[in-house]
Amino acid sequence: MLKPFRSMLYVPGDKPRAIEKARTLAADAVILDLEDAVAPEHKAEAHANVRAALLAGGWRVPVLVRVNGLGTQWEHEDREMALLSGASGLVLPKVEDARAAQELSLGRPLWAMIETPLGVLNAPAIAAVPGVAGLLVGANDLARALRTGPHPERLPLLHALSAVVLAARAHGKLPLDAVFNDVRDPAGFARECEQGRALGFAGKTVIHPDQIAPANAAYGVTDEQAQQARALLDAWEEGRTAGKSVVTYDGSLVEQMHADEAREILALWAGNQDSASGTGH
Repeated sequence: MLKPFRSMLYVPGDKPRAIEKARTLAADAVILDLEDAVAPEHKAEAHANVRAALLAGGWRVPVLVRVNGLGTQWEHEDREMALLSGASGLVLPKVEDARAAQELSLGRPLWAMIETPLGVLNAPAIAAVPGVAGLLVGANDLARALRTGPHPERLPLLHALSAVVLAARAHGKLPLDAVFNDVRDPAGFARECEQGRALGFAGKTVIHPDQIAPANAAYGVTDEQAQQARALLDAWEEGRTAGKSVVTYDGSLVEQMHADEAREILALWAGNQDSASGTGH
């Protein structure tokens, strides 16, 4: 069974009601945010809220903390609080080189945000760091740094998005797609999820509860897909038992790679069921 990360919900740390509501939602992970979503004058309040929410426990999914970045006045206090309060992992913004990730291998999974041109160029080295669990795209900052304008198909960002996926997958890490800003445009969100899935992302970061279900559907495994994978695997195993190197299923050639893919689909499907039952964490 693989733990799915179809949806990761950002929750501002200075919004205690939103933090409590997040406990009831179906996101595969929650990111309690101390960074961009919190104004400087609210940092202390957010810090206290996140600490209290972590210590209270009772979360059914992994709870990550997006700490303030390296070089900020809050960085050390944020990391110490998150680690001592039981966060499932840390989200580090604007990671631009492997050294930053290596220095923060603190015994908890580290999710590195790739949101600058230098971060994209160094993504392979960042993904190679053992403590890094995955790469999260920060498209808003990246687009600003690249001086691109908005585009419905994200054409100016496609190279960077694919580069992040390639880096993460090359090192067995999970790539998560960027947030979709317009919460009033569900059709646009659905299109971007479809595009992200086609590019190879494992899931999407989201900013509103209404985006969770569409993200889970786009990046999830349906019962029908699981049944097809199981049938393909049965045909493969039957053929291997008979001494065949390749088999045919539903008119198509099946090799070892297809059997491996079917096993992964079934493992993700099992993980989806586990998350839906509330026993995934």
